[in-house]
Amino acid sequence: MASARKPDYTRPDFSAMALITIDMQNDFLKGQPFEIPGTSELLPQLRRIAEAFRRARLPVIHMVRLYKRDGSNAELCRRSALEQGATLVCPATLGAELAPPLVPSQGTRLDSDLLLSGKLQPLAENEWAIYKPRWGAFFGTSLQQHLSGLGITSLAFAGCNFPNCPRTSIYEASERDFRIVLVEDAISGLYDLGRDEMRSIGVVLLKSDQLAQLIMRD
Repeated sequence: MASARKPDYTRPDFSAMALITIDMQNDFLKGQPFEIPGTSELLPQLRRIAEAFRRARLPVIHMVRLYKRDGSNAELCRRSALEQGATLVCPATLGAELAPPLVPSQGTRLDSDLLLSGKLQPLAENEWAIYKPRWGAFFGTSLQQHLSGLGITSLAFAGCNFPNCPRTSIYEASERDFRIVLVEDAISGLYDLGRDEMRSIGVVLLKSDQLAQLIMRD
């Protein structure tokens, strides 16, 4: 008698998936004072994935940082630098804007006041920006409620600096029972141990072209 097949609880549902981009803002790109190495290089892959989600009419959500000039809304480890004049993703500055290849239409700008109030900013059909006050995409945000309202069960993560915000956001998503894909060629700062850590909690690692094909197929 054949044994019953075990359910695969972590298998992503590509028909009920949202793309979450993390901190893809100008201040972190190549040549900027706060450059995160490797972030500019992943823009072609990220753009391809975002366009696949748009064509499939699946949600795209850009999580962004906005640091007030006085540092009052920053993590403790960055507050002193902001108090001393560092201008990192300051509201209403060019450095805080989404990287141009990810902007859904020319001329789209972030509404800092709206975002800092905790509200979602619609950018296009099925596409939003959300301000996150700390490393993780879920802490102090309405992301979970928004995803639940959209019927989303699976998330694809891409963006800036895996060790900090993406990694934290993925663990938060796992705690909330989302099924997770990490787009390994569309995330900066990824390292081999990080890949192993992600696999150990059921995260599926895919290349950008693989994910785009699966999105369009489903």
